[in-house]
Order: sequence, then structure tokens, then C-alpha cells
Amino acid sequence: MAQFMADKGLLTRLGEVRHNVTDRASELVVNAMGFLGVPYRRGGNSAETGFDCSGFVRAMYEQTIGLLLPRRANEQAAATETIDKKDLKPGDLVFFNTMRRAFSHVGIYVGNGKFIHSPKPGAEVRVENMDVSYWARRFDGARRVLVGDKDTAPPQTQAAAR
Repeated sequence: MAQFMADKGLLTRLGEVRHNVTDRASELVVNAMGFLGVPYRRGGNSAETGFDCSGFVRAMYEQTIGLLLPRRANEQAAATETIDKKDLKPGDLVFFNTMRRAFSHVGIYVGNGKFIHSPKPGAEVRVENMDVSYWARRFDGARRVLVGDKDTAPPQTQAAAR
């Protein structure tokens, strides 16, 4: 099988895809860091007006990767692939129950147990540690946005990506 894959150039292509995904995730995190300090605004989805949590995530994916995610945090959770917390990589999404309902808050994982998000009224986009008791108690799950081939993107993102 390995010889067949090598003969067809599939190993090289797999390595290129893996490298491309890693580059995009790094670019996403770097881009998101450029918005540190932007104020929270309920329903906000731009640096000019402010961001709410899902508006921030949506804007970062659209600006960096060109992929339009659903607008609300729970819809973003439904449109992405569930992963185990131990498998988190920079650029993955992390969800929290902050309003007594599942997937009511979302942020972008940046690595080393930290995530960037737009937290609440009166606050600004910032990086937080997921191990702090407030976030650890409310952790709802981790998700990965599938990017690349339109056939591998979640259904809610496919139409928007066309």
C-alpha cells in the first residue's frame, strides 16, 4: 500500500495538505491576535463596531481562510467536527456553557491551554487560560473546522464557501 501511495504521489500530496492546514491555523491565530483589545458588542461582527464571541470567530475564519461559518455559537458547534480536548490544535474552536445552555460561548484555541475570544459586555478581545476554574467548569467541547476541499467542509459552510 505504501508503495502504491508513493507511486501515485499521494504521500507527497498528503504532506502538502498537512503543511497547508498547519500554515492556515497559524495564520488564523496570528490574525486573531491582531484584534486583541477590540471591545465586546452584542451582535457585533467587525473591529469597527466590536465583536461578540461568535461574530469574532466568524470574522477570523472569513478574513483568514475565506470560510463563512454560521453566525451563532451553537450553530458553529453543529457545523464543525467534534474532537477530543487532548487533540486541540491552534485554530480549533472551544465551546463553553456560559448562559445555562450548551455551546453558548465560543473562542479560538491558540495553544498551550489558551484561547482567544470576545468575552462579555464591558470587556475586550483577550486570551484566557482554559484551566482557570471558571472556564474549566463551563467547558462544553472542542471542534475542528474542516477546510480545503468543499466536499469535506461541514454542510453549513459549503454553500457559503462557494
